[in-house]
Amino acid sequence: MRVSLGSICDFTRGNGLQKKDFVANGFPVIHYGQIYTRYGFSARETLSFAEKAVFDKLKKAQPQDIVMATTSENVEDVGKALVWEGKEEVGIGGHSCILHTEQNAKYLVYYFMTNQFKIQKEKLVVGTKVIEFYPKNIEKAIIILPPIDTQARIVSILDKFDTLTSDLSQGLPKEIEQRQKQYEYFRDSLLNFKS
Repeated sequence: MRVSLGSICDFTRGNGLQKKDFVANGFPVIHYGQIYTRYGFSARETLSFAEKAVFDKLKKAQPQDIVMATTSENVEDVGKALVWEGKEEVGIGGHSCILHTEQNAKYLVYYFMTNQFKIQKEKLVVGTKVIEFYPKNIEKAIIILPPIDTQARIVSILDKFDTLTSDLSQGLPKEIEQRQKQYEYFRDSLLNFKS
């Protein structure tokens, strides 16, 4: 089924977090620039923290909310998103927005990486030197939305591929194991001469 993001998500614009607000220890925050430079598809912990006075003023993402970067210097990075999988709320800075949905949030984040979404995004962003993807435009994007159980199955498959391709500690040993089995098979086949 094709639906607009606005029909399945509530949008909240982030506000007021600057790099100068970061402290070594404090309350968890996500800065928009880190979404496309330091985070993957999801996060359980933040890379940055702010003091309580700053944190209290920020918009908050709840567990399983999507946090999307809405400003970048290029079209590719704007619209990059992650699912907040932490246990507590997280402060969100300006140039980002929170998407709250009853759908599978990770499915949506994976969908945002598709060529179908990228083509729409290119038509919905504004700006030349600084690219903006305003929530009022994000809401217009049309996505394919299967039933929730199908979304979960797709996420499970894509998570496995992501682990295999990005986590060397898990992906590389499995690849080596598969190549070893392949080698043994071909070795035995090639060296099995019939008398």
